[in-house]
Amino acid sequence: MIQFTKVQGLGNDFILVDGRHGGVIPDNPSRAAVLWCDRHFGIGADGLLLLLPSARADLSMRIFQPDGSEAEMCGNAIRCVALYLQQRVGTVSASLAIETLAGIKVASLLAGGLVRVDMGRPCLERGEIPMAGPPGRVLDEPLEAGGEVFRVTAVSMGNPHCLVYVPDVALVPVTTLGPLLEHHPAFPRRTNVEFIQVDDPENVVVRVWERGVGETLACGTGASAVAVGSFLNGFTRRSVKIKLAGGELDLEYNEDGRVYVTGPAAMVFTGQIAPIEEV
Repeated sequence: MIQFTKVQGLGNDFILVDGRHGGVIPDNPSRAAVLWCDRHFGIGADGLLLLLPSARADLSMRIFQPDGSEAEMCGNAIRCVALYLQQRVGTVSASLAIETLAGIKVASLLAGGLVRVDMGRPCLERGEIPMAGPPGRVLDEPLEAGGEVFRVTAVSMGNPHCLVYVPDVALVPVTTLGPLLEHHPAFPRRTNVEFIQVDDPENVVVRVWERGVGETLACGTGASAVAVGSFLNGFTRRSVKIKLAGGELDLEYNEDGRVYVTGPAAMVFTGQIAPIEEV
């Protein structure tokens, strides 16, 4: 049997399997993610999160989406990892270096179940996102999809994000527009999509269409991209509160170019599941 812990950050939930110190992980994590993340026939989650040894950091994490694809990075997941290591494993370090496909990220444990993560510097050049087209930044640029023209801003936080500013996020048909933009030919590796309502220079409301998942309650890398894009477009200050369906995150886009996200995480339950060969 494989041991797992269900964790969540603002309702963005994960099946965490600790493969360090002899822990058993699935042989085929992509297939395991498809089966286990199913909310009717599996455990149910927005992703499968594997913890593994690292030669470069305290540990490494890999994230597999419900469609079986692997994500480069996830801000909510990394907060969950930090809290898990503190509460479940008993790690006493106040900060942890965690290796991801988007590089090493540092998570700092705060009081009250909050975790602050140094998300690093955003990638703003079109080729780094990646997004098709001429070199340069993508700020408030027209993009046609489904017969409609959207004004988009593109940011990568190690994974691609397409930002769309709207008057009222409650009126956006996210389940229709999200897939159109996620699979748009301009994004060769697909993209996450954030629909953003700016209330004032310090508060925005966001709905998230996550690549390979669908609409989710929260997204840490998405919130980071929103903080960057909103500042660069002149909509917000460098510090902004982002309200998502699952709760709120505090973002800082520092003058040195680094992005910091602070928010909660929680462990939900632990359990065992048969290896996928036995399912």
